[in-house]
Amino acid sequence: MMKGKKLLIGITASIAAYKIALLIRILKKAGAEVQVIMTPSAFEFIPPLTLATLSEKPVLSEFVKDQTGTWNNHVDLGLWADLMLIAPASANTLAKMAHGLCDNLLLATYLSARCPVAIAPAMDLDMYAHPTTQQNLQTLQSFGHLLIDAEVGPLASGLEGKGRMAEPEHIFRFLEQYFTPGRQELSGKKVLITAGPTREYIDPVRYISNGSTGKMGFALAKEFAANGADVTVVCGPTEATPPSSEWAEIIPVTTAHEMYEATLQKFEKTDIAVFTAAVSDYTPKQIAPEKIKKDSPEMNIKLVKSKDIAKEMGLRKQTGQLTIGFALETQNEEENARGKLQKKNLDFVVLNSLRDQGAGFGYDTNQITIIDSQGTHKFELKSKDKVAKDIVTYAIACWKRKEA
Repeated sequence: MMKGKKLLIGITASIAAYKIALLIRILKKAGAEVQVIMTPSAFEFIPPLTLATLSEKPVLSEFVKDQTGTWNNHVDLGLWADLMLIAPASANTLAKMAHGLCDNLLLATYLSARCPVAIAPAMDLDMYAHPTTQQNLQTLQSFGHLLIDAEVGPLASGLEGKGRMAEPEHIFRFLEQYFTPGRQELSGKKVLITAGPTREYIDPVRYISNGSTGKMGFALAKEFAANGADVTVVCGPTEATPPSSEWAEIIPVTTAHEMYEATLQKFEKTDIAVFTAAVSDYTPKQIAPEKIKKDSPEMNIKLVKSKDIAKEMGLRKQTGQLTIGFALETQNEEENARGKLQKKNLDFVVLNSLRDQGAGFGYDTNQITIIDSQGTHKFELKSKDKVAKDIVTYAIACWKRKEA
């Protein structure tokens, strides 16, 4: 996907510049050719020798190379690249780009570039939220530029919020998806997946849980990402290998309440939500502060209902959002699954039956039935990777119907 691709990386004055060294290393390992251009102020944040060594090309910053008059041709640079990435993109550089200012080699190359341009902003949260910055980002997107949006987390100021440059692995995943031919039907769409079990603790060492491995959710994450989506997985505790951080954001949780809170935080800006997690229906009303001793032949635990995450998100569902539920049933399978379709305001339900050999928890295979307002659609027993392809294909068709 990235092999042979020519990338111009423009680095501006931001503490996040140190992360670009790792990005260049990842890109080079994937076979890309990288040319770095830095603004003069960016030199204060990362030494050009590091970047030149990793990219295997001299870092460019000035129009004129030396006193002989040899110059760095910004026009040729703009014609050479398959894509220009500005990362980190400071508020100052964003403003100059949006208004056509040109006072350094990076900006001259940007104005000359005929290739697609991607932007990864980085700044403090109040600078990022400022109306002028948001307006500049909207202006640049109106030019057709790609936005690799800032992420939420701790900032150099000591504050915490949105403004962190996307992690190098996330930027690489974005670029890899961009250059993947013919599989970008969900490009720019945000997909949220819940996966795995939850644990509801009785005391510090004992808990109520189930046999979910999260494998189906992880296979879906990989397939959605392969179709260009920006994927987030809210994952309960499991020994299965989670999706690579290069193409999915992983939010680890333990309890049903933690999964609900993490899902709620992401849901509003999600285009497609897939609820594959086996969330505990009940949780102990009280958790013993110390390990419970075997002092009695019986022990009674009072349980209370936990949040029904799919139902709660269904109540918050906005026009245009697509929500997909899972149902694992042992009797009256289709009837129970169709009931969830209505009760939880889902677009379709993926039904698993424990009556089907090779389906359910712990297997690498699955056999599903998709139920929606159009009817019932049965599939054969397949590997979970192939099942994920079936589900994502169906989701894309539903998404297209919503957009039509």
